[in-house]
Amino acid sequence: MLCCFGGSVLSSLMLAEPPVAFLAKGTNILLASSIWYLVFYCPQDIFYRCFAFLPLRLLVAGMKEVTRTWKITAGIAHADSHFKDAWLVMVAVGWARGAGGGLISNFEQLVRGVWKPETNELLKMSYPVKVTLIGAVLFTLQHSKYLPIARHSLMFFYTIFLVVSKVTMMLRRSSASPFAPFEAALGYMFFGLQKTPSKGKGEGAASSNGSSVCDRSSEQHTDGVKKRQAKKTE
Repeated sequence: MLCCFGGSVLSSLMLAEPPVAFLAKGTNILLASSIWYLVFYCPQDIFYRCFAFLPLRLLVAGMKEVTRTWKITAGIAHADSHFKDAWLVMVAVGWARGAGGGLISNFEQLVRGVWKPETNELLKMSYPVKVTLIGAVLFTLQHSKYLPIARHSLMFFYTIFLVVSKVTMMLRRSSASPFAPFEAALGYMFFGLQKTPSKGKGEGAASSNGSSVCDRSSEQHTDGVKKRQAKKTE
């Protein structure tokens, strides 16, 4: 439930609302529980095998990205009703509503008794969290009338980008972010290029040290053999 309704829980906590409000919608709880049961306990894994079929997987992934857009816009409108024209609040709530499952993953790991600090989404963001943050910023600017584009047009172009990028990544079986070139360019522009230390000299020294150690060990071995043979002849 934390993964399915993480956005509702986080946005409710940010706006000082009950974090268990999502439990009031019994239909959503029943649907999520039914899907969980069918995925993990369906006989012969029939349900999982059906959705493992690639065209069906692409369809479900596209539908998920469409709902992501609606979650972001709903979170921004909900935040604006509490804090009028508060940009940071609208961005934060829209981001939490759209990528709540990823942002709440650390708490979900603690609940399960598994702690993986290297997967912290705030320190090392995955692609869904990054693209949701960008969408939250864009829709906040549009909601505040600073982005000269209609809301439905922005939703259309943003959703198309989400669906196309997700389907492309699934077809290529790649987890690389499409924003990697832009991130590298911005990192070089604002923080400078971090040069990796050259390994040529170090590897050469290591190889020379390794060869010298091997030569020494072989020489010591041959000397020991000669001494034992001399003792036997005596």
